[in-house]
Amino acid sequence: MMLSASPNTLAKSSLEEMLESLRQKDDSDHRPRDMPPALPSRPNSRARLPSARRSLPAKFNVSSVMEDQNGSVTSSQPAAETGSERKEEGKRKEKDLGVKRSSFGSKKMRTGLKSESPYEAEKKEEENVKISAAKVTPVKNAEEHKPEWNDNVEYFIKKKLRVWCRVGNGQWQLGMIQSTTADTSLVMLSTANVVKVSTEELFPANPDILEGVEDLIQLSYLNEPSVLYNLRVRYSQDLIYSKAGPVLIAVNPFKNVEIYGNDFISAYQKKSVDAPHVYAVADAAYDEMMREEKNQSIIISGESGAGKTETAKFAMQYLAALGGGSCGVEYEILKTTCILEAFGNAKTSRNANSSRFGKLIEIHFSAMGKICGAKLDTFLLEKSRVVQLFNGERSYHIFYELCAGASPILKEKLKLKTASEYTYLSQSDCLTINGVDDAQKFHKLLEAFDIVQIPKEHQERVFALLAAVLWLGNVSFRVTDNENHVEVVADEAVTNAAMLMGCNSEELMVVLSTRKLQAGTDCIAKKLTLRQATDMRDGIAKFIYANLFDWLVEQINIALEVGKSLTGRSISILDIYGFESFKNNSFEQFCINYANERLQQHFNRHLFKLEQEEYEEDGIDWTKVEFVDNQECLDLIEKKPIGLLSLLDEESNFPKATDLTFANKLKQHLKTNSCFKGERGRAFRVNHYAGEVLYDTNGFLEKNRDPLPADLINLLSSCDCHLLKLFSSKMRDKSQKPLMLSDSTNQTVGTKFKGQLFKLMNTLENTSPHFIRCIKPNSKQLSRVYEEDLVLQQLRCCGVLEVVRISRSGYPTRLTHQEFAGRYGFLLSDKRLSQDPLSVSIAVLKQYDVHPEMYQVGYTKLYLRTGQIGIFEDRRKKVLQGIVGLQKHFRGHLSRGYFHNMRKGALVLQSYVRGENARRMFDNEAKIHADSEASTGELTAVIHLQSVVRGWLARKRFKSMQRQQELLNVTTKSKSKAGRRISEDKDLPQEQFQVQPSAMSDLQKRVLNSEAALVQKEEENTALREQLRQFEERWSEYEVKMKSMEETWQKQMSSLQMSLAAARKSLASENVTSQAGGRQDTSISPFGYDSEDTMSTGTPGVRTPTTKFTNGNTPELRIRELNGSLNAVNHLAREFDQRRLNFDDDARAIVEVKHGGPQATPNGQQHPEDEFRRLKLRFETWKKDYKARLRETKARLHRVDGDKSRNRKWWGKRG
Repeated sequence: MMLSASPNTLAKSSLEEMLESLRQKDDSDHRPRDMPPALPSRPNSRARLPSARRSLPAKFNVSSVMEDQNGSVTSSQPAAETGSERKEEGKRKEKDLGVKRSSFGSKKMRTGLKSESPYEAEKKEEENVKISAAKVTPVKNAEEHKPEWNDNVEYFIKKKLRVWCRVGNGQWQLGMIQSTTADTSLVMLSTANVVKVSTEELFPANPDILEGVEDLIQLSYLNEPSVLYNLRVRYSQDLIYSKAGPVLIAVNPFKNVEIYGNDFISAYQKKSVDAPHVYAVADAAYDEMMREEKNQSIIISGESGAGKTETAKFAMQYLAALGGGSCGVEYEILKTTCILEAFGNAKTSRNANSSRFGKLIEIHFSAMGKICGAKLDTFLLEKSRVVQLFNGERSYHIFYELCAGASPILKEKLKLKTASEYTYLSQSDCLTINGVDDAQKFHKLLEAFDIVQIPKEHQERVFALLAAVLWLGNVSFRVTDNENHVEVVADEAVTNAAMLMGCNSEELMVVLSTRKLQAGTDCIAKKLTLRQATDMRDGIAKFIYANLFDWLVEQINIALEVGKSLTGRSISILDIYGFESFKNNSFEQFCINYANERLQQHFNRHLFKLEQEEYEEDGIDWTKVEFVDNQECLDLIEKKPIGLLSLLDEESNFPKATDLTFANKLKQHLKTNSCFKGERGRAFRVNHYAGEVLYDTNGFLEKNRDPLPADLINLLSSCDCHLLKLFSSKMRDKSQKPLMLSDSTNQTVGTKFKGQLFKLMNTLENTSPHFIRCIKPNSKQLSRVYEEDLVLQQLRCCGVLEVVRISRSGYPTRLTHQEFAGRYGFLLSDKRLSQDPLSVSIAVLKQYDVHPEMYQVGYTKLYLRTGQIGIFEDRRKKVLQGIVGLQKHFRGHLSRGYFHNMRKGALVLQSYVRGENARRMFDNEAKIHADSEASTGELTAVIHLQSVVRGWLARKRFKSMQRQQELLNVTTKSKSKAGRRISEDKDLPQEQFQVQPSAMSDLQKRVLNSEAALVQKEEENTALREQLRQFEERWSEYEVKMKSMEETWQKQMSSLQMSLAAARKSLASENVTSQAGGRQDTSISPFGYDSEDTMSTGTPGVRTPTTKFTNGNTPELRIRELNGSLNAVNHLAREFDQRRLNFDDDARAIVEVKHGGPQATPNGQQHPEDEFRRLKLRFETWKKDYKARLRETKARLHRVDGDKSRNRKWWGKRG
């Protein structure tokens, strides 16, 4: 439905309402001033213009609106021009400047031609709502395009200021103007040489204080040599990042620069550093996403080898640190780079790590700003690199990493060999990269697989298919007839490839050498030529690798899936292949450069077109900045029906078409396009935004068709490999005719890629872009080498100077009147003003004395220059902090009052509770006290009774003990008297039996002395028992030592026996012929040792010693016997050691004499065998004697041990 342009159907803008109020004021000065109402809400549309724009005053100025509040007009605007006047002015400018300007609103397309664009829907929407009205556009002065210092040459000569001039070799050098004529000037260079150059080719140089500034906007004089010099100065100081307004320029240092890591990340997070950096761009995107709640994008572009991939990794690293959470998904996102580089990057002639595919990684954030997942999209993998390489290049890194880093078990399983043994890898004579360890890279890849949660089983399947691709490259063919038909050579390559693919080797050989054709109901097998068979083999390899790459991307997306936590906040990072121009450029380079053309258009659209169109449509006083528009080149590629892609698809549908017919068709239909130039043969040139590229159409049609025969799909579907079945099933699902997969109804590669680019552009259009332009300083990839011509070409291609000019004169901050008033309206000190958004916005600007050159007021928006919004944000922050402080104190006062009331109530409640508890406790204690008083009397009586009973029992016991003692004394006396009477009765007469009192006293003394002696003996016995206990402990120690010595002796005797046996064996073998009767078995000991059992001393186990001194065996005798036994044991041990050494020495000497031969035997001495027999006899004699003494010692030990086992309580009772 078309929108009407009548004022009745369109809402009035705030500016119109204000003008209407001013007219009403002029009509009636006596009426009270009515301020305009607030702006109504309406759809956002860049193309909508106010309906009453034609009725605006000719000299209207925003200051005239402010006159209502100030009472004076500060400035005036130039008169609005009609459309015809603007057209004449434009033609006059073009004539003066000698250039043709790029018009944003006009359509430069021929009638009858259809132009495709990803922004087509938006253009149609603009056309539907666009209103035909005269635009208030100021007159542009053509003099502005002249050198900005042209009138100040005399001043430069007088002040001896430096200028830039181009010398004979094309380089820019600094110098000073000596003199000038009409068109030429004499300039003295820094080398003291004077050159004559055209005055128009001189450019002013910036003062030294501006040398190496961070932002090119800060340069006083903006020209190409100044920009080049500024970048070179920063590059020489390892300051690789610079700003060009909103664009970050990154110059590849080709070395490690210490400006990354956690310290720098933390500094940019805390905003303590504001130097240009990729971290700063990522931080700005994150802040804008959180503040505006709008998706962001970081678009990284540049030539191949400019450092785009590394820059993208640093941006992801910063976002991972900024939005890292507890789930660890940010670590998985970083590790995906390792996987994608291994499978999608390769070494080219210009870059050792060139991305051979494009990727857009969309990182999603939660409402709290934490990473919650990601999504990865890829574009146009260069499949031909798998099978075809130019000299000095490599295939994808994964092949070399697999061959170098696979474990021996994996190599055996996959039948892997070294990379040099595979045709696909060795054809370019480049197998390694300087400074890169492929084996280490492979181990890092395995770690990344584990982190991204790709199972081991899937990893093994991936490696098996990679090995299958390598073995397919080694498959060879043999020509069988004159028509160049071939058959597959049955060797290990076919066998291993079939085994890894999970198919029959014979079936694979048939598919590689024949093709089935359907003729009605019959199926005919046609043999393939050598070229066709080779293409079939390479097609299988490319199909497997491309689908394997896509499958890996799917697995990564599954691992990084956002799920239910999707909030709509995301930051997309685009890392796509850079512009390429090689010696031989084919279909892949054409698609890559087409993608870069489309990205350049997106860059121009956001930084030039949309911004300047918005200024014009909103009535801003604005001078257009001219720039190079690449729309014509895009039309050459995309237009229907005679665009390059359309002609390629048309020619691909003809069965008999060739690359030469395609080239001729291009020359016929595109010769009128200024960006196209036909060459002889199959070549043609395209003038891209980054330079002219020569393409060779050889292979264009075949690569665009990308055919895959049905026989191959059937073979893959029958394989045991799960992944190959999956790939083939997808191919079947994409086609309506499974048996004719190469039918023209399928989309071509070029059409698919065009659709992917359009989808990408639509995705980027819905985000706020942040641009990073990577610059390649030299073509040799060397550090600290700065080629000015190469850098200048790249700066021109990306329009750096134009971006800086727009940033200087433009208004990067723009807010609608409603947004500005809603955000900063509360800062107004005068609340009596009108509350419509436009009045509030202007009042805020006046209140803070913003200079009129720092802002402009449009019909719908307020435009501010760089840095101005910070003034309002700082003031807003301070006011909000003051408000928050006031609220804080007031809330604190309320909280403290509430706390005091609550505390008072709590104290009262606690007092009641404590009182109740105290009363209950007192009652319990009173009851206990009363009960204790009642029981005190009974307790006292019980205690008194117990004391009386205990006293009576104690006295009774004491008396009983006393009576027993007296009875014992009487019995003892009576027994002693009776004994004396019996002895006296026998020997003496009865008259002599009477004992005198003196004898009785003497007897009592003797008894007392005996008792004293008995006590002394008991004390001595106690001491002896203690000494015996110590000796028993020592005996136990000696017994353990004896046992260990016995074991040692057995081992040593065994060693000696073996030595002597070896000696005897040696002697016996020498004299076997002379003394046959004296031969002995070498397995028997020469000394006839007893077995271990018979030689054992049989030391008994340790028993608890007991003693009983009977039959005169006193402790002193037992101790002496024990010491003697121990001394005997020690003596035997020492004797054994000495004898063992002697026998060893003698046996060794005999053996040495024997080995020395007859010369070693002195005259007059016996033969070594006789000496050996004598030694054996001595050993037998000593052994018998030693055994006898050992048995004797053993018997003594048994006797001592037997005495210990008897009763040791010898002291018994007294008496």
